[in-house]
Amino acid sequence: MQHSRMTDGGPEARWHAVRAYAGFWIRFWAYLIDLIVLGSLSMLIIRPLFRATGLEIGASGIFAPYQITTAAVFFLYFVLMTKFFGQTVGKMVTGIRVIRRDGGPLDWGTVLFREWIGRFLSKTLPVLYWIVGFTPKKEAVHDFIADTLVIHEERYMNERVPAAAEPSGLQDGPAV
Repeated sequence: MQHSRMTDGGPEARWHAVRAYAGFWIRFWAYLIDLIVLGSLSMLIIRPLFRATGLEIGASGIFAPYQITTAAVFFLYFVLMTKFFGQTVGKMVTGIRVIRRDGGPLDWGTVLFREWIGRFLSKTLPVLYWIVGFTPKKEAVHDFIADTLVIHEERYMNERVPAAAEPSGLQDGPAV
């Protein structure tokens, strides 16, 4: 019985609801939906604009105007959607969102760092993103560095916390 007391927080511990963290697969599906949205934007808006203005679409190289434009739209989509809504269309569809670890509002520095540096790291070394499946709060490297979490909007989990260790302001989990 002594062992269970230590692992369950003891007799004074209580359960409280915290937001469930979004794992690898739900984030993967959200990202795929975002790629469909971005591909659609490219095919329905960017390509026709390039054709109408006579700019070349098929030019190769990362510094071709079409490549720069699509990269800018990609970056702006993730930054602006995350800053103003806390989620992209893919995250909206899957019911997940990005929050700051301390529960405060997402600021520009956090969002820019998470979406710029985080996407660069994930694209450069995909194995860094896979750690989402192995961390307790389902965090990727860019979540650790930017102090963010990705949570389910309407799903909670019970967490047992010792009464002495329970902070007074976090009984209901991080605010969103």
